[in-house]
Amino acid sequence: MGLLCFWGRKRSQRPVSVTGRQSVKPPFKPGVSRSVHLFAAPFLWTAVGCLLMVRGWDWLEPGRGRLLALAALFAGTLKSLLVLDRVAARAVGRIARFGDRTCLGAVYSWRTWLLVLLMIGAGAALRRSPLPGPLLGTLYLAVGWSLCLSSRIGWRQWRTLSRNDGIA
Repeated sequence: MGLLCFWGRKRSQRPVSVTGRQSVKPPFKPGVSRSVHLFAAPFLWTAVGCLLMVRGWDWLEPGRGRLLALAALFAGTLKSLLVLDRVAARAVGRIARFGDRTCLGAVYSWRTWLLVLLMIGAGAALRRSPLPGPLLGTLYLAVGWSLCLSSRIGWRQWRTLSRNDGIA
């Protein structure tokens, strides 16, 4: 009985090359179709945006403090239209060049994943800072809204592709 490798084949079932040696299969790579990438990218933006908006809303004080939500929506809309729409369009264009069976983690570039880690760290630092809750709530709400609003670019492209391919 052969050793079961982590990619699901017994050693004795591996293909043999012309030299008579067993070929080595690369490590597990969750390759998915382009439509899955086009779903995952805006889904992550939408999910994170909603999470940030809920957390931000909780930090806003009832009554007049909630008026800050209007300022956050205005700032978030500006950020979306002036910055994130271009980022989303670039990400969708990058995904459009993928072939099928591209690794799911490639939904974003390495640079974008590093930026995500930086933003997570910045969020953690802000939560531990002495800044007042309503200010943090306004910031979280603005960033969350901008992510949700800009995710429309990815959703539109996914919808177009899924209709053309008969997926949705």
